[in-house]
Amino acid sequence: MEENNFAIVIGSTLNTFLFQLEGLLLVRFLIFVLLVSFSQACLAQDLVRYVHSKKHSDFKDKYFIDLLTLILETTKTEFGDYKLQPVAIEMAQERTSKMLEKNEYIDLTWRMTTKDLEQRLQAIYVPLLKGLVGYRIFIIRSENQSLFHNNMTLEKLKTLPVGQGYNWPDSKILKANDFNLVLGYRINLMNMLQKKRFDYFPRALYEPWLEIEHNDELVVEKNIALKYFAPMYFFVNKINKRLALRLNKGFTKLLNSGGFDQFFNRHELISGVLSKVDLGQRKIFELPNPLISDHTQKLLIDKRLWIAEF
Repeated sequence: MEENNFAIVIGSTLNTFLFQLEGLLLVRFLIFVLLVSFSQACLAQDLVRYVHSKKHSDFKDKYFIDLLTLILETTKTEFGDYKLQPVAIEMAQERTSKMLEKNEYIDLTWRMTTKDLEQRLQAIYVPLLKGLVGYRIFIIRSENQSLFHNNMTLEKLKTLPVGQGYNWPDSKILKANDFNLVLGYRINLMNMLQKKRFDYFPRALYEPWLEIEHNDELVVEKNIALKYFAPMYFFVNKINKRLALRLNKGFTKLLNSGGFDQFFNRHELISGVLSKVDLGQRKIFELPNPLISDHTQKLLIDKRLWIAEF
């Protein structure tokens, strides 16, 4: 009997020891899994793909890519590394937006905002160009400067044929304001202007100088400007919560530190533009923009987001 009781005690003790050992091994295994997962997370990269046309490259793209890089660098400590990947697809703005909406091939785009676009995609609600894109000056044929004199009225300007791109928000804004629109594809608009299909081509303040740099027939008009509220945003797919969070946090840090102002004022696309355009000497016609959402309209109260002239 005593031998049996001893065996029972030994067996029970052994079972307890094995159970405890099994539990310890399980804990160690779970710790190992967590450490591996954490290490993988630290090594993971946020892939950010965007459209980059090789056939019709746009000099303005460098500004947006540089700003995106700055935002991702600013959030590197919290979110880890990243990889920017240009995708060589030739397509218009609207098709790019549809591709992003379907979560195909790209992760981000930059566009002038509209109510429709904000419903379809997730906007990052910081105007990338601080409202500068809402000012428009004109490319015209050199012999036509006399048409755009200081005493010109908005009514007269609306009667002159104006060139714009298919599916551009600008086209919808001008159409809503009863301008005489002539539509074309972006790559053809300069040629259409030279062939007298229309009389003027409105461009953002930083655009026309380089666009006509090697064209002796076209000039930047000297007396008139349009102004409408039309910020540009980064847009991502609505399910891409991580990228949206990273971009928002990065922008917040840059706004609070003054880093966004420094980037904007020093970038080669913007530096010196306002003095070159000389808005104070121009007659400015302000137009309502029916495409603006209530959310975007409310951003006007945050003065950090806009240039002083806006």
